[in-house]
Amino acid sequence: MREPTAVLSVSPVALPAPGRAVDLQLRVSVPVTGENLPIILLSHGQGHSHHLSSLNGYAPLAHYWAAHGFAVFQPTHLSSRSLRLPPETLGAPMFWRSRAEDMSLILDRLAEIEAAVPQLRGRLDPDRVAVAGHSMGGHTASLLLGARLTDPDNGVEVDLADSRIKAGVLLASVGRGGDALTEFVAENYSFLAGTDFSTMTTPALVVAGDKDASAHLTVAGPDWHADPYHLSPGPKSLLTLVDAEHGLGGISGYDVAETTDEHPERVAAVQRLTWAYLRSTLYPGDPAWPTACAELPAELGRVETR
Repeated sequence: MREPTAVLSVSPVALPAPGRAVDLQLRVSVPVTGENLPIILLSHGQGHSHHLSSLNGYAPLAHYWAAHGFAVFQPTHLSSRSLRLPPETLGAPMFWRSRAEDMSLILDRLAEIEAAVPQLRGRLDPDRVAVAGHSMGGHTASLLLGARLTDPDNGVEVDLADSRIKAGVLLASVGRGGDALTEFVAENYSFLAGTDFSTMTTPALVVAGDKDASAHLTVAGPDWHADPYHLSPGPKSLLTLVDAEHGLGGISGYDVAETTDEHPERVAAVQRLTWAYLRSTLYPGDPAWPTACAELPAELGRVETR
């Protein structure tokens, strides 16, 4: 495993986005040295804090990935509490379609982002792109990886897959719809009812906590978060974290009060295994993933692959 390097982080980088409620703002984090950097698009979740669910969150992951050779792009989605958009804004409150479109927009505008961040110019590898997301961000990532849903407003199946994305990581992500959802979610977030993982063909690592019941979302218990692994075609891998709840030890920020299962060693395992998975998937033959799996202590988690 390579030694970590210092990280350069620039924010906000603003991309004009006609038709979007506000311009798209993002944070760019990269190692201070290195060329041909593979890209990770990181989609935030929907926690209680105002700013963790924005370009200002998920530092434990963004910093680690950048320190180990990735360029990490973190947009503030329209669903972020930090924007305080009126509830009547088109797509509110979750902006599920806009979230996925944000990521494709970033890939469309890489040259513009490089121009805005001179230290980035000429250092990206646009042929090696991954997407990662936590919770609602995992749902966003799954759509970009090929999962589909039925738009509750018109009954049309929606395909937001982006073929430029070659791998993904779903962290405590959303599972199947139907009778697995709570009555409140089925009524208020009906876009989750028709999620179809059978078309999610892009390679992905699903990360789930075995104590992540998420009773506000599902009646299916912790196994619900593993649905993207079990219900999608291979190749897929599943990392099940022992005693982990929805925060997976604290991935959304350092010393975050809303983390119910604070556990530095668990966060370190998520950092290392997600990095290793993406490294080996984007660079076939790289031994990072099998090495990280072999070194994972049984008391922290287990990995299965198909």
